[in-house]
Amino acid sequence: MLRFPFTIPTFKYHNMRFFLLLIMSTATLLVNAQQTSFTDIRPKQNSPLSRFGLGDPLDQHFAAQAGMGGLQAVYQDRYQLNVLNPASLAVLQTTSFDVGLYGRVGTLSDANESAGTESGNLSYLALGFPLRNPINLNLDRQSNSWNAGMAFSLAPTTLVGYDLELEDDDPDLGTTSNLLRGNGGTYRVTWSTAYRRKALSVGLNVNYNFGQLLNSRVVVFDSIGNALATELEEKTSISGFSIGYGVQYSYFFKSRNDKGEMTSNGKRLIVGVNGKLQSNVSATSDILRRRFSPSGVIFVSDTLRNDVDVEGELTLPSEINFGLAYEEVDRLFVGLEYGVGNWSNFQINGDADPELVNTNRLAFGIQYIPDATSYNRFFKRVRYRAGLRLENDSRQVNGEQARRNVVTLGVGLPIVLPRQQVSFLNFAVEMGKFGVPNVIDENYVQFTLGFSLNDNTWFYKRKFN
Repeated sequence: MLRFPFTIPTFKYHNMRFFLLLIMSTATLLVNAQQTSFTDIRPKQNSPLSRFGLGDPLDQHFAAQAGMGGLQAVYQDRYQLNVLNPASLAVLQTTSFDVGLYGRVGTLSDANESAGTESGNLSYLALGFPLRNPINLNLDRQSNSWNAGMAFSLAPTTLVGYDLELEDDDPDLGTTSNLLRGNGGTYRVTWSTAYRRKALSVGLNVNYNFGQLLNSRVVVFDSIGNALATELEEKTSISGFSIGYGVQYSYFFKSRNDKGEMTSNGKRLIVGVNGKLQSNVSATSDILRRRFSPSGVIFVSDTLRNDVDVEGELTLPSEINFGLAYEEVDRLFVGLEYGVGNWSNFQINGDADPELVNTNRLAFGIQYIPDATSYNRFFKRVRYRAGLRLENDSRQVNGEQARRNVVTLGVGLPIVLPRQQVSFLNFAVEMGKFGVPNVIDENYVQFTLGFSLNDNTWFYKRKFN
């Protein structure tokens, strides 16, 4: 039975100070979370499948993409960041500071019972900027045939949170209870860079991955009087680098102007590829195995194993996504992409995890702007978004692979700040179903809120006559 408990000459000092304050505050929260002991934390969610691999994977796309089915390979925007495909940074026309939060509520159920779940956290924190300021190009009367971009970002990548009780009847030992508990998670800090030459953009991500996972299993022999329970607790800390990449190519449609010349008409096709290379990171483990009296009437504790700082290695698998999009600039964006992940290659100290298999995903997204240049009609300037995503998860139970099907909706609300620079408040809602058919299912709703602060004067080169 399953039981659920419940040249950069001008960089504004005050902007830099604000950004550094947010970075330091977030880093402090993450460090404190890493240092909190296992026994002091109750999981924010109860996800039985998070006991496999590195836990539940968290969405890595930003709020704008969240409303479009999670597009990543083909998505690019002059004002919005997409660090999953670093090649998109080469089309940025403004410095963008992005921060996002998410909250999720759902109902988890098996064949016998159900329970509510909830979770929420920081989604991402990022700063991206073009390495050639468009204002400088206009003042210097230079062409924009090439550009480059760069970004720094911080985001949680996986989450472990479960508290389960499994009962079994053994012919020799009688009724036994298995108490499974775990929490923790992993994070990444990413440096991204990109270069564009005419219609072709290429990009690189250098990720530093870190985090701590804690898992405990207690076996209690309920039918044997005064029998000692056994516990195996393992704490694993990971750290190391991985590499991501991205390519985007735009084909511009042309039509004849009044002079009979063939010029771009604002419509184009975008082909995109992004992914991650397989990489190895260090994994240091503390392993404790002991026997103790579960009743507490007579306290007995016998340590059978206590290994500290056991050095190991963890293999992160490769992933790749392909996509195609059609865009009418400042009007319509439609994208479709397909991706695979080689999670059968996931290993810990050279041993594969038999519960992990390869993944695939299919995503579709659309964005529509009624009139981006409307002066007095706010809702005509709003970016309306929708999408869907069908994907197989890397984890399986009894040979049955977990699946996720989601529908997304979103809006991008333009906010005009001083100097007429447009920023955005992005909101997305994801309605999904996740789980292993006929074993365990979760129906959930996830909300993502993101704020994109844009300012193209951060890297503006002032001139004085």
